[in-house]
Amino acid sequence: MTTVSLTDVAAYLPGEPVPAEFYTDYPGAEDKLRDNPMFRVPPLRHHVAGDETNADMVERAVQPLIERHGAAEIRGVDVLLVHSQLPDLPFVGAGTEVARRLGLNPEWLVDVANAGCASFVHMMKLARQILTSTDARTALICNAQSAAGQWFTQSEVRRLAQAAIPGDGCGVGYVTTSAQSPILDVETRHLGEYAGDMTVAVDDGRKYWEPGESQLRIGFTDASVAKVLARGNRLVPEVVADLCRRLGVATSDIDVLITNQPNRTFLRNWREALQLPAERHLNTFDEYGNLFGAAIPVTLDRAIGSGEVEDGDLVVLGGFAHAGDFAGAVAVRWHGGRD
Repeated sequence: MTTVSLTDVAAYLPGEPVPAEFYTDYPGAEDKLRDNPMFRVPPLRHHVAGDETNADMVERAVQPLIERHGAAEIRGVDVLLVHSQLPDLPFVGAGTEVARRLGLNPEWLVDVANAGCASFVHMMKLARQILTSTDARTALICNAQSAAGQWFTQSEVRRLAQAAIPGDGCGVGYVTTSAQSPILDVETRHLGEYAGDMTVAVDDGRKYWEPGESQLRIGFTDASVAKVLARGNRLVPEVVADLCRRLGVATSDIDVLITNQPNRTFLRNWREALQLPAERHLNTFDEYGNLFGAAIPVTLDRAIGSGEVEDGDLVVLGGFAHAGDFAGAVAVRWHGGRD
């Protein structure tokens, strides 16, 4: 079978860091959910500029890949996969605009709408399948998150506990048919029984696209938060443990674990369930907040750049999405050092 590698990753964070006080000191910032562990506020996060799009962020995130691998190599990718947490336009994904900006002409171009916070894992699986079953040899996978500086800064939503947690950013991965940093295996689960449990709400009951004065927010309640916490606590350790079993290693043998990062409670519970010390479960929550789908590639990029990921490390990337309708994990043997 053709060996497929996660050859490189890169990231982009927009603007200057935004302090927690932007939310906590906002007039009327009261919410009964504020003391819930799901909504403990990170010190910092980044926000997109008012005119900054998902395609803008992907274009900027890809620049380090162009510098390291050459413009011609990146322009020649066969597969482009893009996940936008908050699409800039209805009907239209960001993929074709990303292709236009970067001068790409991929045979495969897919805007991935599902898998949310774990969509980087989902897209790695898709890329690996395409590269092993077709003539395609290279793939670019992109996660753009722009909801924090747009949706969660609305005047009424900004008062809510949910608003202070997200941050904006973009992470991209370069996947190739090579043995450099092989993708060892992928475990994914689509859990239809939880579909629809992630909801949005407006005070006037309109559909989100209908005109009105109320502001769209995530429909969190005490009951829905409890369900998400219970499912998330279970799903991520399960997929990581099942992946490790297939590889014939213990979870404690993982050198570096990087997950999505909804809150500190999940991060702590996941590493304890997998018997990993904090220094091997890397995150950027305090600096960047919940980056949704971009969290895994952004954190991995920073960890590689800082030397926290070393040559030969067993790196596992994992997470879950929405209210638990997707969970996945992927293992990579890292040999992708940078000059």
